[in-house]
Amino acid sequence: MKKIVLVAVVATMLTSCGEKKKEVTEEEFTTEKPVAEETKISRGEELIAASDCLACHKVDEKVVGPSYKEVAAKYTEKDVAMLTEKIIKGGQGVWGEVPMTPHPTVSTEDATEMVNYILTLK
Repeated sequence: MKKIVLVAVVATMLTSCGEKKKEVTEEEFTTEKPVAEETKISRGEELIAASDCLACHKVDEKVVGPSYKEVAAKYTEKDVAMLTEKIIKGGQGVWGEVPMTPHPTVSTEDATEMVNYILTLK
């Protein structure tokens, strides 16, 4: 009985070793897969997520300040510089009495990226 099992194991090993391996093409080897446009996160969105902005703003709902969708509905690309300045210097009166706190450590470039992301939420 032991001889039959040993022969079966050896036969299995020999047949599996003789199988041809499929060659992988360069295209199949590439680990990067296309990402659907909807799942890509913009730099502006990443900057907002890493900041304190979400304490007062949400995408779809008013918290302390307006939702990002409300801001996007009110402003256009012509307002990018003004909104960038509001992020950095703060503001009051446009959306009510509660002031938006200034964020002087945010660079103009980063604030512009944030505004550009917000304006895509129309």
